[in-house]
Amino acid sequence: MIGREQILQLVPHQGRMCLWDEVLDWSSQQIRLRAFNHRDPAHPLRNGGQLGAIHLCEYGAQAMAVHGGLRAQARGGAVTAGVLVALRDVQLHVARIDDLDGPLLAHAQVLVEADGSQQYAFTVHHGERLLAEGRAAVMLRLP
Repeated sequence: MIGREQILQLVPHQGRMCLWDEVLDWSSQQIRLRAFNHRDPAHPLRNGGQLGAIHLCEYGAQAMAVHGGLRAQARGGAVTAGVLVALRDVQLHVARIDDLDGPLLAHAQVLVEADGSQQYAFTVHHGERLLAEGRAAVMLRLP
C-alpha cells in the first residue's frame, strides 16, 4: 500500500486539496485508491456545509494524476503535470457524499494514450454502492 506522503510527492494537489489517502494497488493500466476525507467539515470542496456528488469527478481526475505519477516514477522519469480537458458519460448516482460513513474507493483505468494525452475510465464506490462513473481526458504538459 502507498500512503498519503508518497501520493503528495506524485501530484500537484497539496494539503487538503490532495483528495486520496492510500493507493491500494496499481499496475501500468489501472489503479485503486481509498479516501476518508469526504466527511471532513474542512474539506476544501464543501459548499454550504455539504459535499456534492459532482466533486467525485475531481476524485476521479486525481486518481488519474496519482496513476500517472506512479507510472512516471516506475519508468524513472519525472512526473508530468496534466490538464483535465474533458469529462464524458459521467453518471452520478447520489446527490451528496459528505453524509456517507466509511471510505470512498476509486478505480481508474487507462483506455487510450498518446504522447501528450490520456483517456481514463473511472468509478467511485462507497462499499459496494456505485457513486459515480465516467471517462476523463487529460492533456499532458510535455517539457
